[in-house]
Amino acid sequence: MDTFFFTRNITMSATILLLLGVFSSIGLQFAGAQPIGVCYGANGNNLPSKQDVVNLYKSNRIGKMRIYDPDEATLQALRGSNIEVILGVSNPNDLQSLTNPSAAINWVNKYVKPYSNNVKFKYIAVGNEVHPGEAAASSVLPAMQNIQKAIAAANLQGQIKVSTAIDTKLIQDSYPPNKASFTNPAKGYMQPIITFLSNNGAPLLANIYPYFAYANDQKNIPLAYALFTQQGKNDAGYQNLFDALLDSVYAALEKTGGSNIKIVVSESGWPSAGGVGTTVGNAGTYYKNLINHAKGGTPKRPNGPIETYLFAMFDENLKQGDETERHFGLFNPNKSPKYQLTFN
Repeated sequence: MDTFFFTRNITMSATILLLLGVFSSIGLQFAGAQPIGVCYGANGNNLPSKQDVVNLYKSNRIGKMRIYDPDEATLQALRGSNIEVILGVSNPNDLQSLTNPSAAINWVNKYVKPYSNNVKFKYIAVGNEVHPGEAAASSVLPAMQNIQKAIAAANLQGQIKVSTAIDTKLIQDSYPPNKASFTNPAKGYMQPIITFLSNNGAPLLANIYPYFAYANDQKNIPLAYALFTQQGKNDAGYQNLFDALLDSVYAALEKTGGSNIKIVVSESGWPSAGGVGTTVGNAGTYYKNLINHAKGGTPKRPNGPIETYLFAMFDENLKQGDETERHFGLFNPNKSPKYQLTFN
């Protein structure tokens, strides 16, 4: 009798442990499948330590981070965090140097390979919003090719995809979205990049900002359409500006031989101050609705979710440019939330 109960208890314990392991595995997989990440944004002199920032991501169940340069203190803090990472190549200086294959190998060996066992690199963004005609434009594709070769040499090509981040200034005739295409200067710039992405099974990173489209054309773009609060669809079949902008990039890809390429929204946000329509209420509405919307798809790509990175974790008081650029933060420098958001 005692033996029976002893054996039964051991069996039950083993079963419970097995189930716990299965649920834990499911939980990890579920966390990795969540569509929402947040861009770090570190142009401030009043921000928390790198480790505190990583801990803030974890405590808010933010499973994806975009960083814009290979800051080693941030990479150290990310060790063992299970946070998926877009690692940026700083432009323009690093872009130029990485056109040298040896420099690309050194870059990967310094910033990627030593961390790859316990930092979950997902994408390397070679350049951010580089436009054709800029001095850095001629460096983007060679740098992408060299980083790809260096990633393969490190046997990490199955884990990490190499891409570049564009903005919607490269798109013309964006309404209705199906009519959109790359501008004439952008076609020559993007065509070989699209071929590279297609050959390597990599996504295109795109920064999608309904705020700037609204701010620049309030006559034709209702605020509700930009904030996901419009009731009903417009004559093009769209209920929100985010989908229209994203599908315009998909349409441009299709017209340039990239119909098989997925788009990752590598930035999207709404400033809380500094310009037209910039209130805490509007920004909070945008972020909340975008988080919910990213679970689904767009009219052109209905099978979601849409992998999306909110911009940005903090207001950046040293950011250059218009006043709005310094007010995209989701959190205050003291780590308190600016908005009540549930990320994943």
